[in-house]
Amino acid sequence: MDKLPRWRNLVLISLGIVVLIATLSVFQGGPGRSTAMQLSDVAEAVKNGNVEKIIVANDELVVKFVGSRPDATSRKETGATIGEQLRQFGVSAEQLERVKIEVVSPFNWGDLINTAALFITPIIVILFFWFLFRQAQGANSQAMNFGRSRARMFTSDRPTVTFQDVAGADEAKQELVEVVEFLKEPEKFIQLGARIPKGVLLIGSPGTGKTLLAKAVSGEAGVPFFSISGSEFVEMFVGVGASRVRDLFEQAKRHSPCIVFIDEIDAVGRQRGSGLGGGHDEREQTLNQILVEMDGFDTDTNVIVIAATNRPDILDPALMRPGRFDRRVVLDRPDVKGREAILKVHVRGKPLAADVDLSVLAKATPGFAGADIENLVNEAAILAARRNRKSISMAEFTESIERVMMGPERKSRLITPKEKAIVAYHEAGHAIVGHLLENCDPIRKVTIIARGLAGGYTLSLPGEDRHYISRAKFLDDLAFALGGRVAEEIVFGDVTTGASSDLQRVTEIARDMVTRYGMSEKMGPIVYGQRHEMVFLGRDLGEQRDYSDAVAHEIDKEVQKLVNTAYARAREVLLNNRSVLEAIAKRLIEVETIEEEEFRAFFRVQNEVGSLSGNAPFNPRAQVPSRGDDKEETASSGAVPAPAPA
Repeated sequence: MDKLPRWRNLVLISLGIVVLIATLSVFQGGPGRSTAMQLSDVAEAVKNGNVEKIIVANDELVVKFVGSRPDATSRKETGATIGEQLRQFGVSAEQLERVKIEVVSPFNWGDLINTAALFITPIIVILFFWFLFRQAQGANSQAMNFGRSRARMFTSDRPTVTFQDVAGADEAKQELVEVVEFLKEPEKFIQLGARIPKGVLLIGSPGTGKTLLAKAVSGEAGVPFFSISGSEFVEMFVGVGASRVRDLFEQAKRHSPCIVFIDEIDAVGRQRGSGLGGGHDEREQTLNQILVEMDGFDTDTNVIVIAATNRPDILDPALMRPGRFDRRVVLDRPDVKGREAILKVHVRGKPLAADVDLSVLAKATPGFAGADIENLVNEAAILAARRNRKSISMAEFTESIERVMMGPERKSRLITPKEKAIVAYHEAGHAIVGHLLENCDPIRKVTIIARGLAGGYTLSLPGEDRHYISRAKFLDDLAFALGGRVAEEIVFGDVTTGASSDLQRVTEIARDMVTRYGMSEKMGPIVYGQRHEMVFLGRDLGEQRDYSDAVAHEIDKEVQKLVNTAYARAREVLLNNRSVLEAIAKRLIEVETIEEEEFRAFFRVQNEVGSLSGNAPFNPRAQVPSRGDDKEETASSGAVPAPAPA
């Protein structure tokens, strides 16, 4: 079908030639174009000696006059000569001898058109019927290929990605290196009785490098590599997905040994019997066929299936059992060493300034996945190009971190002086509480410049990777998130809607502490409510309430108690540091952004003033409750912390 436009052009050119010939035949009316005149007038001109030459072409006459008079055309009777015709009009022999008569053979356009039509018409008819048959054949071919697999086969002749391009996932890479070695040197494993693994399931959060690892396997394997997405199996017609699965594995068996990669397998591998149709559901039939192909009667094929998903909790148990996906490779968010290695991969080939320190950038990006780091480097390169620089400096990388986390700055946003003061005190409240509470992350930057959807933000980044969060950390984060609202209330005696996202985040953390993490002494170490995915609501989560109304009332009271306690702690911190709050807010109104060193200088000045006056500075850390329950990190939204590790 890719050659069809060429034949269409040929047909159009042929039709154009026919039209051109017909047009010429219409406008070409004989041997020449000139003024028409009667034969009697021609005879009269001959008598007067005004005619120099007469050209005869069959019955057509072209009369050329003496002097500059334009030529004229006329016509004689058929079967008679021009001399006979002129003598009938009284022209004498002497007068006729003075005129030169030339007889020529005329160009017969009618014969040319007939000849052209004789040869071109059959060609046009043949091309027309060929076009119809080709169209019908294409439609039939599409109908016959509807159940064919759409997998793309790659070879290792020109690998674009290898294992050297994958960093920050050493354990996961090692698992896949063994799979590639098994395909290249199967005897090494068979001698020890090892069998080739049937399937490898790559599990990880979005952006952790699952597809990148699959591409690296394609580049390193040295065997055919079939790549397809889970959504490409399913169509509106029942049975098409299963047919495509059968065709995919038939192709794979013909090219054995080989690797089949199914990206986003949760599109067809979702747990069966979830209410989305019965046994004739198209997705379930596709899944059943995958199960049969992976571990049916024909188990002697050297075909390895690699699948990727970020939703392993919804996959069907039959897919996850041994014999189908024998290996499960988990890709976590990289640690500081992994982030530095990923940075080295992505800055390869880019001009870096002398002040760029990748280890510092790795420490400043906790929770970043591989895709986030790639985006960070790309944003830094774009910023450097926008500033007409020849290399990428540390300033571009630092700003790119905030762009990736929050979005671009909106310096053109106009706000009133009162709103600017409210934002300044709000962010100063966050920063002071976060700095003085022991378990909060260090404050790196405070600004009232709008970025993304935030009117201002306080950037707090942990000094090291954290995979678990203690109860004391949660309590400090609650107070930290409420610091902005408390500062507004203390200074202006009123509150605004600027703390809406803070309140939402505080409520979520407090409720999770009570119902999911067992961090309430009154409610005990019990999980209240089972969360599950609502089938007909997509990604919405429903909660199976397995507790009474009385318990629900107690949960609400505990959540309210945690929030109120955090509010009181934040208020006490700010009241005891009111002078620092005023100083930082005024400085923010003046310069709009305060970096870490300048921010810490405010507290050094306060400590010196307090020691000279004999008043000890306020130490809120002594009031932090201590309880050692840990949980995976969930950053508070009172500021803009780094993304939480998986």
